[in-house]
Parts: sequence; structure tokens; C-alpha cells
Amino acid sequence: MRCLPLKPDAVVVINFGGQYAHLISRRLRELGVYTEVISCNELMKGYGKDMLKQSKAIVLSGGPSSVYGNPNDIEITKEILSLDKPVLGICYGHQLIAKAVGGHVVRGKGEYGRTVINIVDNDNLFSGWSKSEVVWMSHRDYISKLPSKVKVLAISEKGYIAAFRLSDNLIYGVQFHPEVTHTTKGKILLDNFLKIANVPRKWVISNIVDSIVEDLKVKLKPNAKILAAISGGVDSTVASLLVKKVAGDRLVPVFVNHGLLRENEVDETLTNLEKIGLKPLVINAEKVFLEKLKGTRDCEERRRIIGELFAKIFKEIGEKDPSIKYLVQGTTYPDVVESGGVARADKIKSHHNVAGLPKWLGLEVIEPLKYLYKDEVRRIARYLGVPEEIVKKHPFPGPGFAVRIIGEFTFEKLNVVRKATKIVEEELREKGLYDKVWQAFAVVGDDKWVGVKGDSRDVGYIVTIRIVVSEDAMTADWFRIPYDVLDRIARKIASEIDNVTMVTYAVSSKPPSTIEPC
Repeated sequence: MRCLPLKPDAVVVINFGGQYAHLISRRLRELGVYTEVISCNELMKGYGKDMLKQSKAIVLSGGPSSVYGNPNDIEITKEILSLDKPVLGICYGHQLIAKAVGGHVVRGKGEYGRTVINIVDNDNLFSGWSKSEVVWMSHRDYISKLPSKVKVLAISEKGYIAAFRLSDNLIYGVQFHPEVTHTTKGKILLDNFLKIANVPRKWVISNIVDSIVEDLKVKLKPNAKILAAISGGVDSTVASLLVKKVAGDRLVPVFVNHGLLRENEVDETLTNLEKIGLKPLVINAEKVFLEKLKGTRDCEERRRIIGELFAKIFKEIGEKDPSIKYLVQGTTYPDVVESGGVARADKIKSHHNVAGLPKWLGLEVIEPLKYLYKDEVRRIARYLGVPEEIVKKHPFPGPGFAVRIIGEFTFEKLNVVRKATKIVEEELREKGLYDKVWQAFAVVGDDKWVGVKGDSRDVGYIVTIRIVVSEDAMTADWFRIPYDVLDRIARKIASEIDNVTMVTYAVSSKPPSTIEPC
């Protein structure tokens, strides 16, 4: 989505299909600069080359490809390097620059997650960094050799080249991801790059809101009504409020209760929405959704089913009122990336609001937040005056508990995961931890564990607790929960839910895991 015409002080991010391309863009915007994201495919077709010439600096994103699998990427990189602009290559971009200037890139054992690097040169890019720092890696290929005109700036704990600079140019490469929060001083590095590139800081959150509203004014026909799929979470709420700024009473908010929500969520949602002037049409469709899901085992199939059922409901509403021409969704960029909706991005999981809507829907989909991240949406929410009860609410997947049940979908498992999640959230709130974490919930699968309850043998489900800290959902780390809180959660789940005999705690970060189980 192009927010505004390119500004002369813009930084252009080239997207090579990496999960973090728009995260790079957002981090730079947080530092006060305007950014544009262009896909490598667009550049190959000739689009965007004038933008590169006008830009103040260029960043090459990461991506799932190998430098040997896409020779066109090398040619694009050579063209970029010839523009005499400050350039920062990240991960795959780092490897592309190295290959383009005559370096060697080979397949190694890879580095994933938190990794220590050692700074070996006092370049301004690492101003404010210590000699050793923790960064976030996610790569298999690595640079084995660089030509003499390239200066090595940092080495990883495995001995791989972690950062370099072309000696006579403001061209840098870093193997790690400075844009993710788990690179401790990543934002400092990006800030240093902007200083080196001499980019003015003129971009603020109000500009993003204004540009989205202007974009909606162009897209939405003056007399058409707009149906808004609203869940009560911050994404769909903000999307609806932004559209309402343009459409006013032509906005038709709809809340679908699919029976996969948290306890008391329907009443809480309707109360919160009424506070901000959104009174949705409520569709109670629990029976239809649950019957369709019963017995399914594959999460991708469940996402497809749920997306199709949502679409049928929306289509029926649209058929009753032909003036409804659009469907607004609170889709955010992590949904798009994980669904493989970006050129070259690998499909990790289909999000029902991205990949699950059939072509026969008959409504044009409007996604005002499609290239924004959760923390950015929350900042916009506060800017728009959304109550904190909505702003701080933990993310909850559109398919609800359907994607927190591993293996066969049963009503018994749904009851277990709903009750266990309520216990997790209640205990975190009581201990003042709820607002300190990104997401906290329970997961249940097919596996069972022999237990002893009331001096008798019992066989029950294994419930896994998942609590993570994150800022944008593109990366996450498991929460170091105090043992006494974890102990209380585990004991309450096992004692209050009859068919549970074992509670475990998930300690994997993202990557390699995703936040949700499936």
C-alpha cells in the first residue's frame, strides 16, 4: 500500500519476500522517517526505479531465498549499489551485497534466535554498542569470504561474518535482524544508519492515520455501504473506526459469534464497542460453526471452513441490502506474511481473513491496516481515543480456539481449552502480569497422561500453557513466568478441569515456533 507520493527524504525498503520487510519499514518510521516498501518483483518489472533514484537511503530486506537461486536479485542489487546511495543489507540483503561485490556465500549450519556477535571495528554503525552484543539471527547461508575492498565489522559466535562495510561507500551489510526487538540494540543501529545517511526525521503517527483516511476516500464509493467484520479486538475496532471517519452511518458493523470465543467475550465485546459508538449487528452462529468443525484434524482445513462460513454470512447480509459493496477487515501485516501473501514469502499458515475468503463473496475487501503491526495499530487506537480495555486486550485469532486444539476437534477439547485459558488470564491479571505479556493461553491436543485423582487412576488431557512477550508478533520469546504463578496456574487447571491430568509450559521462541500452535 502506497501511503503518500514519495517524499524526497524517504527511505526505500526492498522486499525480497522476508517476513520482516514491513517491520524494517515500521522501525524506521518509529525513528521519524518516511518509508516506502517495494517488492523485488516490482523492480524486475521496471517499476520503482525512479523511486530508488529519488530516495535518501535504501534497505535490502531478508528473504527465504538463496543468492544462488535468484540471479535476478544479484542484478537488482548491483543496480542499487551503482546509485551511490547509502545502503543497508539485512540477512539475505547482506548476502546479496556480498555476492554482488565478489564475495562468497555458502550453506552452513545456520544460526537461529539469540546469538552473540563481537564487534571488531569501531564503525559509526555500531556507535552505542558494546564489544559483544546479543542479536537475533535466522539464516542458513553465510558469507565465507569478502574481497579486500570490504571491511569486516563484526563476527558471530560461530565465526561467521556478522556485519561489513564497503570501504569507500556508505554501504553496509548485517547478517542479523536489527529490526526485531530481540536484537537488544537493533534500533540504535538503525538510528545510526539514518544518521550516517543524513535522513531528516519528519514522520509521525498522525501522518499514517491521515494517509489511510485519504486512501479510503479514494477507494470507497460515496453512496455505498460498508460491512465491517468486527470482533472487539483492537485490529477490527481500529479498522472500523478509520472507515467510519469516511463513511459515517454507511458503516454496517457485524459481530459473528462462532462459538469459539473466550468465556464472557460476547457480552464484554458488545459493551466495549458501544462505548465508542459501534453497535454491531450480532449473528449467533455457534451451532453451524461447531458442527462443521466437529471431527476435523487439520488446522488449515479448519481455517478454510471458518473463512467460508464467515463469507456466507457476509454474503447473505449483502444480498439483503444490495447497497453494501465492501467488506472491512482488521487484517494486519503478520496475517498477510504468514499466509504467503507477499511475493516470495513462504506460506506458514493460512489466516482465514486472508486466505479463507472465497471469490464468490461478491464484496470488495478493504483492509486499512494491511501493512501495519499490532503495536502500531495500538498507537493508532490511542490516537483515535479507543478505550484501554480494547487497546490492551491480548490478541486472539479469528478462528478462535479452533487453532488452539491440536488433532481432532471435539466439544470436550473446546471446553478444556476455554476453561484453561480463563484460568491463565485470571491468574496473570491477579498478579499484575497480564499487561506485561503479549499473549497468554492454553492449548490441548490428543495426547493423554495417566494421573491420580482421589486415590484413583485417571487418564486425562495434557494442557500446554503458552505465554510470550513480543512487540509486533513477527518475533516472540517465551515469558519467564515466576514459578509460584506457574505452579498456581497448573494446580488450578488440573484440579478444576476434571479431564486434565498434566500441565506443561511452552519454552520455544518465534522462530523456530509460531505463537499459535497451528
